[in-house]
Amino acid sequence: MTYNSILMVGCGNMAGAMLEGWLKGGVSPGTFTVMDPKRDSLPGDIPVLRDLPEEGTFDAILLGVKPQMLADVAPQLQKLTGPNTTILSILAGVQLDTLAANFPEAKANVRVMPNLAVSLGKAPVALAEAGLDEGGRNDLYEFMAHLGTPSWVGEDQFDLVTALAGSGPGFVYRFIDALKVAATELGLEEDQARELAIAMTEGASALASQSEHDPGKLADMVASPGGVTRKGLDVLDKDDAMVRLMTDCLRAARDRSMEMAREARG
Repeated sequence: MTYNSILMVGCGNMAGAMLEGWLKGGVSPGTFTVMDPKRDSLPGDIPVLRDLPEEGTFDAILLGVKPQMLADVAPQLQKLTGPNTTILSILAGVQLDTLAANFPEAKANVRVMPNLAVSLGKAPVALAEAGLDEGGRNDLYEFMAHLGTPSWVGEDQFDLVTALAGSGPGFVYRFIDALKVAATELGLEEDQARELAIAMTEGASALASQSEHDPGKLADMVASPGGVTRKGLDVLDKDDAMVRLMTDCLRAARDRSMEMAREARG
């Protein structure tokens, strides 16, 4: 199936970034109907509805409300959900069986985990589905490719993927900020430290995405024995400090996602 009519229910930071990414990717503004009582304007001059449409069915309905609002909004969406409608959910912790229970008439349910880089077409987009045939999976993959790099994920791994690909930018931003703060404390002006930290991270990320080498190998290639970089890496590598920190970080985020899934089940 193709996606010619999409109802976006809620258009906050993440859903708004997805909309921006689709429009930049060439999807027609006329594809989207957007309901959000808090938005005054949208890119592409798309009108903003304050309430849900009274009638009609859609190829897809994107759920962009808070997870705890699902039980309230789902009954209102039943009349807009036809046998060919795919439910696209960016609701953290809401699992496929919960979506199926709330949208029994839908053709398929899909969990989508992007991050804010979708607005640039540069995000990983994790997808887990129930109800799509091979053609439907291909169509959805192609549609999500406007936002970055889609990846099909088993739902049993979705919480961990959420921690890595969805929450990951927050951890990277914290790392960049820590570099800025450290450089400032050691003598650089704050603005210059920020500029250098961001530019360095951007370049390193671009090289990692294009290199034939694993990032761990790239780190070793940068570091000459006894050199400047190696001295710094020795701090990060001692007792696997960086690996242990990131493991704890991802575990905490994964476990919170699992906890939210239990809360969504009531």
